[in-house]
Amino acid sequence: MQTFKDQHLIHTDITVAWADMDALQHVNNVVYLRYFEIARIDFLNKINLFDTISPTGVGPVISENNIRYKRPVTFPDTLTVGVTISDIKTDRFVMNYTVFSHAQNAITTTGTSKVVMFDFETGQKALIAEPLLSALVSYSQDEQ
Repeated sequence: MQTFKDQHLIHTDITVAWADMDALQHVNNVVYLRYFEIARIDFLNKINLFDTISPTGVGPVISENNIRYKRPVTFPDTLTVGVTISDIKTDRFVMNYTVFSHAQNAITTTGTSKVVMFDFETGQKALIAEPLLSALVSYSQDEQ
């Protein structure tokens, strides 16, 4: 677990709820999108992104999600979702999620979200501004 946390400097613990499971007795596939959202919002809060949205009217929107299920998760369990960044462009970046099960002591799920910066006033894509760009680069998996 410590190695996982060292590789994912920003990570979020999520307690699996009974209601997360489906009729097949494991966490339903769509619930992982909520887990990713929880980890994404936690990540963006920790790098202070939301402090910049209100004054500028520019913020992140998701253009694409991808999930790879490696092992089923069941209740009870606690998951740690690690977030890293890759593929930073002028107006977009990719958030990478790795889900670690405490009960299984293993990675159960991986996924990505393509995040595009969006100007909510103009309805157009926007550039990634500082200090967000520097924060993203500091958590990037790409070679610097």
